[in-house]
Amino acid sequence: MATEAVRLSAVQRFIAFYNEVMTEMRKVTWPDWMQIRQLSVGVVALSLFIGGLIALMDVILQNVLVRWIPALFGG
Repeated sequence: MATEAVRLSAVQRFIAFYNEVMTEMRKVTWPDWMQIRQLSVGVVALSLFIGGLIALMDVILQNVLVRWIPALFGG
């Protein structure tokens, strides 16, 4: 009998939590499609830019560490 009371309490807590979440979700201001598109393009552009920087750093460091430094020591 005690476990049923605990279950009922858990179910009641879940329902209260769900109702609170729904109340808060009604307060959210959602972006329109233009904002979503602009932000998505910005994220893709920034990702490509950072990827390009990483690729450039990779090429530079590869030249320095694999080619130039060993050449200094006769390798």
